[in-house]
Formats: sequence, C-alpha cells, structure tokens
Amino acid sequence: MATLATYIAYEGVGSTKTAFEHYRDIFGGELKVLTYGDVPPMEGMPFTPDPNSVAHATLELPGGTIAGGDAMPGESYVVKDTVYSMLYTLDDVEEARGYIQKMVDGGGSINMPFEPAPWGGHYGQVFDKFGVMWSFDVGGTDQPQE
Repeated sequence: MATLATYIAYEGVGSTKTAFEHYRDIFGGELKVLTYGDVPPMEGMPFTPDPNSVAHATLELPGGTIAGGDAMPGESYVVKDTVYSMLYTLDDVEEARGYIQKMVDGGGSINMPFEPAPWGGHYGQVFDKFGVMWSFDVGGTDQPQE
C-alpha cells in the first residue's frame, strides 16, 4: 500500500524531538523517535552525527503521518514560509478551532483567521512556534461542483 507523508528537517540537535512532542501534545497520535545514538554507526556518512541528533521521527495522526529529522550539520533550512503548509482537513469546526488555539497557546501565531471560506466550509492558517504553517480546512455542504 502506498502512503504519502510530509518530512521536515529542523535545525539543531534534538529540535525534531521537541517539535514532534509538541505536535503530539496538540493532536495526540503515536510518536516514534530514533536518534543516531540508537542505530549502529553507518559507513560512508559524510559527517559524524551527534548521538542525540534525531535520525528519523514519525508521528502517526488520525488521517496521516508527519515525519522528520534534525538537519545535517552545516546545513541551514528556512522553515517559516508561506510557500508550503501542512493541510489538516477535519470534519468538525470546533475541533479545528481547538487545534489552532493549542498551537497559538503553545507559541504559534495566526496567519489567516479560521473563518467561513468563499468555497464553503471553514479555512484558516497558523504558524506553529517552529515556523511551520498549518492550514486547517473543514469542508462545507456548499462546496463547488465540477
């Protein structure tokens, strides 16, 4: 069975673990974190990884998976941007509002208020405290027909 997951690289040793624990606190789900200290040394690595650095993490959420790892030493990634977002589609407006509020309470900021959308339903965006933009969508009964 094919699956699709989003993978995010966070800067700093252990930053992925911190981010994914934050997401688990907001959404729930099953978190798995594998550090370089948990795996045997890998031949051919272009660097010696910090044993506390996250090699791979996954958070299984209702409806999808988020995956990630700590960025390679010397590499810099711009996480905060509006060119991408994590789109979480839900069935309940209040559930979406609750997730958005948890993100704001956890240090995030609203990018677009969660309000009725021109295409029906509700839509809004929030940046979490790590700079990742989350879009929340709750479809309406008045969705455009093709």
